[in-house]
Amino acid sequence: MERLRGPEGCPWDRAQTYASIAPYTIEEAYEVADAIEHEDLEHLKEELGDLLFQVVFHAQIAREAGAFDFEAVAQGIGAKLVRRHPHVFGSAGPLSAAQQSIAWEEAKAEERGAHDQDAEGSALSGVPHALPALMRACKLSKRAARVGFDWEHASQTADKVAEELLEVREAAAARDTAAAHETGPARDIGAARQAAEAPAPSQEIFEEIGDLLFAAANLARKLDVDAEAALRAANAKFERRFRAMEALARERGETFASLNLAAQERFWLEVKRAE
Repeated sequence: MERLRGPEGCPWDRAQTYASIAPYTIEEAYEVADAIEHEDLEHLKEELGDLLFQVVFHAQIAREAGAFDFEAVAQGIGAKLVRRHPHVFGSAGPLSAAQQSIAWEEAKAEERGAHDQDAEGSALSGVPHALPALMRACKLSKRAARVGFDWEHASQTADKVAEELLEVREAAAARDTAAAHETGPARDIGAARQAAEAPAPSQEIFEEIGDLLFAAANLARKLDVDAEAALRAANAKFERRFRAMEALARERGETFASLNLAAQERFWLEVKRAE
């Protein structure tokens, strides 16, 4: 990496900054997760190398600036692991996995307090804004729960999801009613088609959808479900079933996109039953 960034090195590598390669770092982390999900160990080995390269890249930029180097990064994580595992490296007694999880979070909270840049000392300090929105929603609600701002039972959290869904429905109904009044009676087929098209979402709907998604993420946390993993699994299931529907339609000499919704739904149910 030093050679690549040197005067006789690669122009592209020399031009990079922390900010310019940060998206690649995120991308490589997701590719590691994808290899794990597909249980592809050869691919995992390759992707871990790509992710390590990102760490080396950032460390080299920092070294050139006189801030730190790769050795300091490795030493830092080593010290953190020792600090957060007193039951292994210290005199503390043995802990269960659940107890260790609690101790880990307490240690993290103590460390955040030691170098908290939030002047207000908020319980939400340090949750990165760059996290995927779903993951950040889970972390924010988890932080809030640590200081008591949480539902007592998961069923109450589920009720909140239902409440937010109702508010989405009400906002959508209000938008549709307003659109119908603005459009007036359709005079021909073209006007009827235009009237049938959904109007653009309002700011109210935008906010209510956000509230619904946040409530759903909070419910996942309350039920000890990894919301990000659950959504990835749901994406994979939808893609698998959709591709199966398209293949089934082709087998029967039909074009899936040309079928009406009722026919497509029949294919969907058939694929679901076959799983």
